[in-house]
Amino acid sequence: MADALYLPEGSGLVRPTELTRGPWDPSAQHGGAPAALLAGAVEGVASDGPMAVVRLTYEFLRPVPLAPLELATRLVRPGRRVQLVEAVLRAAGNEVARVTALRVRRDDVPAPAAEPAPNPPRAPAESELLRMPADGPTSFARDAMEIRFAAGTFWDVGPAFAWFRVRVPILAGEPITQLQRLAAAGDFGNGIGAAVSWGTHVFINPDLTIYAERPPDGDWVGLDAESRLVPDGTGVSDSVLYDERGRVGRAQQSLYVARR
Repeated sequence: MADALYLPEGSGLVRPTELTRGPWDPSAQHGGAPAALLAGAVEGVASDGPMAVVRLTYEFLRPVPLAPLELATRLVRPGRRVQLVEAVLRAAGNEVARVTALRVRRDDVPAPAAEPAPNPPRAPAESELLRMPADGPTSFARDAMEIRFAAGTFWDVGPAFAWFRVRVPILAGEPITQLQRLAAAGDFGNGIGAAVSWGTHVFINPDLTIYAERPPDGDWVGLDAESRLVPDGTGVSDSVLYDERGRVGRAQQSLYVARR
C-alpha cells in the first residue's frame, strides 16, 4: 500500500495513489483527498505579509480520476489586507476541481469573549473506532483516515459526531498542514450525517465550503454533521468543525441525491 495520498512528479504534476479512492466510483477519488491537496497548494502561494486562510470554496467539476493530475495556482486578487488565491486540478487537460481561498491579514487585535460552543460529546480516545469491511479496494475513508464516532454511527441515518485523523502525508515528502487536516475531514459531513441510507441512495456533493475560525490544534478534527434533503433530489450538509479544545469552523456541502 502507498504511504502518501499523492506523489510529486515534477513540473506541477502529481500522481494520486490508491489511498485517494472514493465511495461512489472505484476509478474516482474521495473529495477529501483533492480538497487537502488544493488547500496545501493555496497555502504555498507567497504573500508580502502574514495572511490567514478564513474560507475555502471548492467546486468538484468532474469526478477526480485516479490518474496523473496537473496542479496550478494563481493569485486572483492581490492585496495587503484581503486576497483571493485559486488552485486548480486538471486531468488530461480538463479541469476537474478547484478551490478559491479567501485570505485576510493577520493582526494582533483584542477580541471580545465569545459564547463557548458546546463541547464535543467525547474525546477521540474515548470514541468508537470505525471498522470498515476489509474486503474491497483500498480507499481514502478506510485506509488513509482514522475515524472515531463520538455520537451516532457511520451506518445509521441521522446526525452524527465523528473525529478524523489523517494517517499518511498528503503529498509525499511534505508535512501535513493544519489547514490540510481541516480540508481532508471537512468533506465527510454528508457521509457521517447522512439523511438517507447508503444502501438505497447516492448523495454526492459537487461543492464544499469551509470557514476556518482558527487552525485546529493537534491531529484530530471533529465534525458535528447533519444533512437536510427536500423532495426534489437536492439537499445541504452542515457540519460544525472542532479540535479537542473546541470549535474551529464550519463546513457546508450542496448535495445531489438519487436512488441507486
